[in-house]
Amino acid sequence: MTLPPFRLERFFARHEFTAPHHLCASDCESWTVGELLDLEPAAGEALFELRLGYTEPDGHPELREAIAGLYERTGPEDILVFCGGEEAIYALMCSAFAPGDRIAVHFPCYQSLHEVARGQGCTVDLWRARAACGWSLDPEEPWRGRRGRAGDGPAGVIVNLPHNPTGAVMDRGDFEALVERARERGTRLISDEVYRLLELGDTETLPAACDLSETAVSLGVVSKSLGLPGLRIGWVATRDRSLLQRLAAFKDYLTICPPAPSELLAAVALRHRKTLIGRNLEILRKNVELLGAFMERHQERLSWVAPQGGPVAYIALRGGEGTHQFCTDVLDRAGVLLLPGSTFDPDDHRHFRIGYGRKDFPEGLETLETYLRTG
Repeated sequence: MTLPPFRLERFFARHEFTAPHHLCASDCESWTVGELLDLEPAAGEALFELRLGYTEPDGHPELREAIAGLYERTGPEDILVFCGGEEAIYALMCSAFAPGDRIAVHFPCYQSLHEVARGQGCTVDLWRARAACGWSLDPEEPWRGRRGRAGDGPAGVIVNLPHNPTGAVMDRGDFEALVERARERGTRLISDEVYRLLELGDTETLPAACDLSETAVSLGVVSKSLGLPGLRIGWVATRDRSLLQRLAAFKDYLTICPPAPSELLAAVALRHRKTLIGRNLEILRKNVELLGAFMERHQERLSWVAPQGGPVAYIALRGGEGTHQFCTDVLDRAGVLLLPGSTFDPDDHRHFRIGYGRKDFPEGLETLETYLRTG
């Protein structure tokens, strides 16, 4: 398989750890090892006594039990642990679909959600969310993408809610209709739920897709909602035993098994998820309020659809200036890192992503505002 450069990851590789103000992060405020162990003191002794041998390929039973606590009808036996969400995505695309399959993908999106399937010979239809419609999705659109013989439809539908980069959340009725439509038509639904439980305001938390349908797949990580990307722990949740077996066999050619210290710490975090997510939601609520006031002050130059969940928003730049040049100038002159929309869609020269999930967001936003006022 030949894959093109991952635009977003190459962009971050160049700038993420050198920019003074990282204002486009997709994760929430991280935690230290000490802070996690303070939540469960006995885990500290367990960590020091942990043997650094091979671990169970499916994931440690205690970790899978903790992950299953996120779901209502999906148990530990329905969980397969991966080294981060990226490995899970790669394995899913290669195990759930075959060359020639047609896939409808919620777009714009994280590049691997469409590029891996395309790389192995699938046809990808971009299921576009549009700002003019509030970034909403029509649950029937994936089956209208291409007219064919009776009963023809996509082999797979990929959806991401809350959505990266827009922060949009689907109406519950529409989401349940999407899941049911996929089940009826034999379409594999993969739901990227890495921002689930970070809904804002009165936005409802959607059910997990894996709980609504035995063939649907939910993708989760500790990186985003819990703020623990350094652990590199992700998972696939599905009640489809055949797919889980194929995924496990494919994973044998990748990392084989998760790292033992990460599994232990991830299990602690998930057992105390209300504490971790509660803190992150508090940060999000404060920061999105600051961001909303900022957008009001600069509406002559910027516009947006306010996010409904997650730590990111997609902002449009008014006027003729492209966002790649804008983001470059902001970084060069103010040291503020923003993510141009072209990292998601090469044809998008209007939007940029901003991330508001970290404690230092107010400082970065203030620096950006100084740039806008003086630049």
